[in-house]
Amino acid sequence: MSLLIYMQHGKHKGGLVSEEDAKVSVFDHGLLYGDGVFEGIRAYAGKVFKLQEHIDRLYNSAKAIRLDIPMTKKEMTAAVRDTVKANKLTDCYIRLIVTRGKGPMGLDPGKCVDPCVVIIATTIAMYPEEQYEKGLEIITATTLRNHPAALDPRIKSLNYLNNILAKIEADNAGTFEAIMLNTDGLVAECTGDNIFLIIEGALCTPPGTAGVLKGVTRSVVMELARKQKIEVKEVCLSRYDVYSAEECFLTGTGAEIIPVVKVDGRIIGDGKPGPITRKLLKEFRKLTKSGK
Repeated sequence: MSLLIYMQHGKHKGGLVSEEDAKVSVFDHGLLYGDGVFEGIRAYAGKVFKLQEHIDRLYNSAKAIRLDIPMTKKEMTAAVRDTVKANKLTDCYIRLIVTRGKGPMGLDPGKCVDPCVVIIATTIAMYPEEQYEKGLEIITATTLRNHPAALDPRIKSLNYLNNILAKIEADNAGTFEAIMLNTDGLVAECTGDNIFLIIEGALCTPPGTAGVLKGVTRSVVMELARKQKIEVKEVCLSRYDVYSAEECFLTGTGAEIIPVVKVDGRIIGDGKPGPITRKLLKEFRKLTKSGK
């Protein structure tokens, strides 16, 4: 069945169109230069999870690149919910995209006058369910994370080539994911997920200064851990910390919480998803079902 896609060009009234009729100009700077921002969002049981946090981050990313979104936050929120409802989806993935819009060849963003908004709601399956039970094997990529002084990782931009190059390394190694190091050789994040370690019973994750996207799921997991009386630390981590950790897991909108049991051929812990990882995954899934 054809999906219904929400589209709006500039301040012209937007609306739902079939996926066959959803069109973006080949002169759109989002296509030509990766000039735009996006959010990946999940809906569970018909309710969009942490929608306000995603909307806020989208508008902050847009502001950082001086991209004026032609809709208010209230209008954007309503459009997301309407798109999910129109497609009769209850559990789904939502991709919210804002591009600079159509313009002439050349980098000048000032010549693009009609930013383009696209909202897609569809099904998604990031990892096979057995991977949540057995855990992932991942590698460390040789591709380094972009330096945060060159491109702030808090900007969730359409330009993901850095991550894609590391993902190619993961694919070549026969794994689902790859850890990306920053220019100091410290752990930043994976190609599409944040990373967490259990070290001496504490939940540890790289800080924003390490060059990571502060994921919405990352924040939720940290809050869940605090409620479970688990110490949470944002601290610089090395590959040694990963190899010697008691547990390791990744977080992301699509992945939720996925255990990692082997990195670069080293067994993590006892080679099985650890008790804290399993507990947090249980609490996370309970939260998504609550509709909060």
